[in-house]
Amino acid sequence: MSALSCASHLMQRLAVSAHGSQRCIVTATSPLLFRVSQVVCAEPLKKKKKVDPQVLRQREERKKKKIEKAIKRLEKNASQLKPIDEIDVPLSLLQEREMRTRTKPFISEVEEDYRSDVLKRWCQYKQQQSVAEVFMIDTLQESVNRALEELYKESEDLWLEAIQIDPLLIPFRAKGPVRTPPLKDYDAPDGEYINETKKWE
Repeated sequence: MSALSCASHLMQRLAVSAHGSQRCIVTATSPLLFRVSQVVCAEPLKKKKKVDPQVLRQREERKKKKIEKAIKRLEKNASQLKPIDEIDVPLSLLQEREMRTRTKPFISEVEEDYRSDVLKRWCQYKQQQSVAEVFMIDTLQESVNRALEELYKESEDLWLEAIQIDPLLIPFRAKGPVRTPPLKDYDAPDGEYINETKKWE
């Protein structure tokens, strides 16, 4: 048997077929198969570098020192209050303090007594007015309740009609704008927004 015929005979017996994601080399019609593993397209894993434990300890110590330094800085500035720009008095006003101070007008004792007497009388008047208003509201409410009780004794239907809210008693209708109207000759700002907020640590 020549080498060529032997190779052709071997090629007939060996057939490569693909089933889904697997590659199979079929050697016979029977279930006995040579199987090849699935194709994996990936690079090999990188080797982990061995780090000296002393270097790791130094890194941890550096982090710890940094945190301790930040804590000391915060403790140092704990007594200082955060300044509020809206409350701070400008230096120019502090320099003009003497020029801006006003002299209080002189008020005699007679004038002070008169003003305190007027204030006392005004307080008494407002108190009497408040008490009179409360008394008037109470008497009106009491008379309304008495009238409703008498009406309920006469007819329950009339009483039910009397306690209903009358929508025409105080006609009120409000309709506001659904959106803000545009401003005439408004020049819209254009450009970059620069945040100038001060940060306090």
